[in-house]
Amino acid sequence: MQMSDTRIQANLSGDAKAKAPEPILTVTDLVVRFEQDEGVVRALNGVSFVVPAGRAIGIVGESGCGKTMSAYSILRILPKKAKIVSGTIELRRADGSTVDLLKVKSTSREMRRIRGGEVAMIFQEPMTAFSPVHTICNQITEAIRLHQGLDGQAARRRVIELLGLVGIPDPAGRVDDYPFQLSGGMRQRAMIAMALACRPRVLIADEPTTALDVTIQAQVLRLIKKMQAELGLSLILITHDLGVVAHMVDYVHVMYLGRVVEEGPVARIFDAPRHPYTRALLKSIPRLTGNPEKIAPIAGSVPDPYTLPPGCAFHPRCPHRLAGLCAEKVPQPTTVGPDHRVSCFLYSDEGREPGTATREPGTAGTPRETNADHRSG
Repeated sequence: MQMSDTRIQANLSGDAKAKAPEPILTVTDLVVRFEQDEGVVRALNGVSFVVPAGRAIGIVGESGCGKTMSAYSILRILPKKAKIVSGTIELRRADGSTVDLLKVKSTSREMRRIRGGEVAMIFQEPMTAFSPVHTICNQITEAIRLHQGLDGQAARRRVIELLGLVGIPDPAGRVDDYPFQLSGGMRQRAMIAMALACRPRVLIADEPTTALDVTIQAQVLRLIKKMQAELGLSLILITHDLGVVAHMVDYVHVMYLGRVVEEGPVARIFDAPRHPYTRALLKSIPRLTGNPEKIAPIAGSVPDPYTLPPGCAFHPRCPHRLAGLCAEKVPQPTTVGPDHRVSCFLYSDEGREPGTATREPGTAGTPRETNADHRSG
């Protein structure tokens, strides 16, 4: 999605600067591995983020960086070969109690109550999430029956109400349609209806507009934002599209190869990005207004997850890498502004030359570079 500078600036005021409410979901140092015949896939390597109650956060990054795996870990729907090695996922429940979802058996009745009842998900492709041999009504009714105890005509009326809520025309006439009878946009709306069926407190939207054309994308995103605001939901939006994030969330987490490399209020991420990866993502997005800049693709590609590079995982693609440091050690988060943290040696005491202040890459006078080792700081 292309970014409109005017609309972005309009979205970067007020709420993003307000003090965040109490967290409803806290993910801390989450590590996930896949045991495959080819080797071990290091899918998540210490992911941490917080979802404040009633707020929207974004998780962005290229494909293969662990965004969806983080969501699946929260819902405990990882593939059989995946193993959660360590970490915590703490959910503050409606009664005020806190539960670590990693201590709840994924197939237990308690986890089934949480999954859908407290945390729900809009999947990337509704055609694979819906069963092709059951009607929309039957599939949404199953969730309502499980979590709300409604059955028969009461459940059917609730499904029709939900379909109308998400903007499906003639919901009473479409309630018995099969998924293949709905257009892509209507299927995604039905998926949103199913996610909202049990009034969850946390809604995860995983690339909710990937398979849609731009007009339908905008409609679906407006719908998600409207539902989030009207129902007081906490929203986790997973996407590779920073243009979408600019209009949808209050706080952004940028992920690369299973780690959060930068996080901050959406205004600061767009106005003052610090990590070279975040800067590269922003430079790869076309702009509709303002001073147009040449679109610059990110050099190289995401490394093979079987053989992650040592040190900072981004260093093989980074034009500002520090010789003798970035390839050897993993940078820890450094605070660079209000609620703004970045994991990069360019901003740490370790990577700073004695007697110099931290400076941002890509600005005049910033790089302390040599042709031999591409050093900067």
